[in-house]
Amino acid sequence: MNKHALIFGASGGIGRSLSTRLLDQGWQVTAVSRELSRLDILPESVHKIEADGCSESGVRDAFAGAEGVSAVANCIGNLYLKPVHMTPPAEFSSVMRIHLFSSYLILREAVQQMKGGHLVFLSSAAASAGLPNHEAIAAAKGAVESLVRSAAATYASKGFRINAVAPGLTETPMTEALCNSPARKISEGMHALGRLGQADDISSALAWFMDPEQSWVSGETLHVDGGLSRLRSNR
Repeated sequence: MNKHALIFGASGGIGRSLSTRLLDQGWQVTAVSRELSRLDILPESVHKIEADGCSESGVRDAFAGAEGVSAVANCIGNLYLKPVHMTPPAEFSSVMRIHLFSSYLILREAVQQMKGGHLVFLSSAAASAGLPNHEAIAAAKGAVESLVRSAAATYASKGFRINAVAPGLTETPMTEALCNSPARKISEGMHALGRLGQADDISSALAWFMDPEQSWVSGETLHVDGGLSRLRSNR
């Protein structure tokens, strides 16, 4: 079976890890980023496309430049931590655009351009854990999980599997400031397994969902979060 993955947000820590992991597993990989230069860190064998995954035209261009795609991952994201009373409407809208609207656009284009396949999206432990100052992210990621479940039901008969991975706090360039702050020890203590996630922890789960062998798994959200969303830590 043809294994060609289209990865949005491939310049981020998780997206880069997923790109190299799939490449090592024999996949053809097409990586998408808003800035082409940010993809230079990936191997030359990765096909690279400059496109905005949060815009309709950008998503359309990405699919047009990646013929024969069999799996898609949306790794687009940002870190936004503010209580709701300090979240201006414009910033709340931006969080929704980055996390939810990008997922909607990618899903919409995928089911029109692909003849079945495997789609996976990033949620967050914050969607189910009730974490302080995560209102915007929790709202966006909760909506992503609902979108995944409904779309998985709608497009199952068309040969699509659609799932999500919900990480805990993961060390990437995007979270570097937080992970290197005094709050790190507190965050580690909130995770029952006693450490923060690594990009490879998350990309492993994404790749598992994208594997054609997982042909009987759809509509699921897998929490890869060190126990953050389900366990109480005794640390």
